[in-house]
Amino acid sequence: MTAGENATPAPRDDAIDDGDRVDDRDVLRRLRTETAAEHQAVEDTLDLLDADLTRERLVGALTRMHGFWLAAEAGLDAWAAAHPADAAEVDWAARRRSHLFAADLAALGAPAAVDRTPLPDVADTDQALGRLYVLEGSSLGGVFIDRHLATLPQLSGTARLSCFSPYGARTGQMWHAFRTVTRHRVTAAGGDADRLVAAARETFGTLARWCGAAGPEQAPWTQTPSRRGHTRGNEDVA
Repeated sequence: MTAGENATPAPRDDAIDDGDRVDDRDVLRRLRTETAAEHQAVEDTLDLLDADLTRERLVGALTRMHGFWLAAEAGLDAWAAAHPADAAEVDWAARRRSHLFAADLAALGAPAAVDRTPLPDVADTDQALGRLYVLEGSSLGGVFIDRHLATLPQLSGTARLSCFSPYGARTGQMWHAFRTVTRHRVTAAGGDADRLVAAARETFGTLARWCGAAGPEQAPWTQTPSRRGHTRGNEDVA
C-alpha cells in the first residue's frame, strides 16, 4: 500500500460537522467534541429555552452576554489590527455584534452593559479562530432561541431581538465561510489545532462562569441543568 493510499483524506469544506462524516482529527470535529462540556454549561446557566423565561431574566442574560461580547470583540479588534490579512480572510468586520446586544437591551428598556468579562489577549490567529468559534457558533443556536422567544406569551409585547440571529437568511453562509477559513488555517496555513481548541474551551468556560455570576445590580438566576432541548446548532448548518 502506498503512502497516498494509507493517508486519511482531508475533510471536505462542505461536509456537515455532524461527527460522522469527518475524520476524528478534523479541527471542526475536535472543536465540537472538546468544547461540549463548556458549551453545555453555558446553555444550562442561561436556560434561554425555558418556557417560563421572564422579561427580567432575559434582560439579565442579555446584559451579561453584552459584557462578554464587548470584551471578546475588543480582543479580536486588537488581533485584527495586528493581523489585518487574517482578519479580512475571516471577514471579521462583518461578524461584530456587540452593538446588537446594546440595541436589544435599549429596546427592552434596559441600559447597555457596563462591566466586561475578563478575557486574555488574543495572541495570534489560532487563538482568534478559537474565540470566534464560540461567537459564531452561537449565531446558529441563536436561530432556535430567536424562534422560541417569539412563541412566549409573556414576551409578546417585546420587539424581535437581533443579537441571537444576526445574519438572518445568511446564517448558514456565514458559518460555512468560517469553517472553511478555520480548516484551511490548520490543514494548509500552519495553524496549531491544539491552540485553537484550547482558546475555544477557555472562551466557553469564561462565558459560562460570567453568565452564572451575579452582577452588582442584578440577582443571580439559579444554575440548574435545563430540562428543555439544547441550542447547539454548530454542526447542523453546512
